Amino acid sequence: MSTGYIHSIETLGTVDNGGIRFVLFLQGCALHCRFCHNPDTWLKKGKQVTATEILEQLKDYKPFFDLSGGGLTVSGGEPLLQPDFVRDLFVKAGELGIHRVLDTSGFCRHGNILTVLPYTDLVMFSIKVIDEEKHRKLTDTGNEEILKNLKLVVNSEVEMVISYVLIPTINDSVVDAQDLASLIKSLPREIPVQILPYHKMGTVKWREMGLCDPLAAIPPATPAELKSFQAELGAAGIYIY
Repeated sequence: MSTGYIHSIETLGTVDNGGIRFVLFLQGCALHCRFCHNPDTWLKKGKQVTATEILEQLKDYKPFFDLSGGGLTVSGGEPLLQPDFVRDLFVKAGELGIHRVLDTSGFCRHGNILTVLPYTDLVMFSIKVIDEEKHRKLTDTGNEEILKNLKLVVNSEVEMVISYVLIPTINDSVVDAQDLASLIKSLPREIPVQILPYHKMGTVKWREMGLCDPLAAIPPATPAELKSFQAELGAAGIYIY
């Protein structure tokens, strides 16, 4: 069994993907989103565990998964920076009949996602913004590799949802909605989209780490802004998750 570096565990998560979920947050991420609410997961360090250790914990929660329709969610950081660990964990979780969700930004070496995908039930794929120039301002890189990995998931048979964090004045314009809709409509199968409101819950972590929050002046997204962006997508024929 491989080992991995984890940040934390939420044993009774109820907000991700339905049901009661065991949410495993892994360490390491090279994307460095300016709106990240877990910047303390960027470095690949933390508690080292084996897949076997996590599986032993999962067994205790399986009755809750079965009753609620929940399961295991692996998030980050970026879980696909530790593909062997995630694969081993998903293989054994599948043998136990536990539903497996991969929560990813898609920013990883091109083949990493193929290591994990055959053992995944649902991929929550986070798109930051479509315009590449905006993407470089919002993260440390462009989105070319991310879009390549997106197509790998879409071309598989794995269930998929695209998530998009709506950030006022950053990626919330009509053009941004049209760009997102165009991307989704270009895909070979219908993929639902989950629009999430930008929030300020990570601000304290930036401060505790001695970092300057680059979006300190940006307010949280309001329900009205969220509804408006969803309406733009809906008008383009996009299914809202």
